[in-house]
Amino acid sequence: QLQACGGGLVQAGGSLRLSCAASGRTVGSHVMGWFRQAPGKEREFVAAITWSRGTTDYIDSVKGRFTVSRDNAKNTVYLLMNSLKPEDTAVYYCAAQKIRSVFYTIGAAPHDYDYWGRGTLVTVSS
Repeated sequence: QLQACGGGLVQAGGSLRLSCAASGRTVGSHVMGWFRQAPGKEREFVAAITWSRGTTDYIDSVKGRFTVSRDNAKNTVYLLMNSLKPEDTAVYYCAAQKIRSVFYTIGAAPHDYDYWGRGTLVTVSS
């Protein structure tokens, strides 16, 4: 139900755009998140966006460099990554958090998310 793509090898300072195509139950009342996991490290939250209002959230280390967006007509979420650094090297995952209440908050932990796609590898060379 979630398919991420767009990873690759890029030099430091370069850009990549990741895409996550959603289908079925992951479209609509969900928060769409991007996580990453570097070798030997825990999976960490990167950014998220809501389908409905386009509300966004970012981890501090990517603010001003990464932009999360969505195309509701295509059921696709994007993560535009600019000014990439070697420390951005990781497998990137998209995930969907089901909104269960009007008082929801955007999840920032892997256990907040209900559905996961396969990761896509981003490698930033120095």
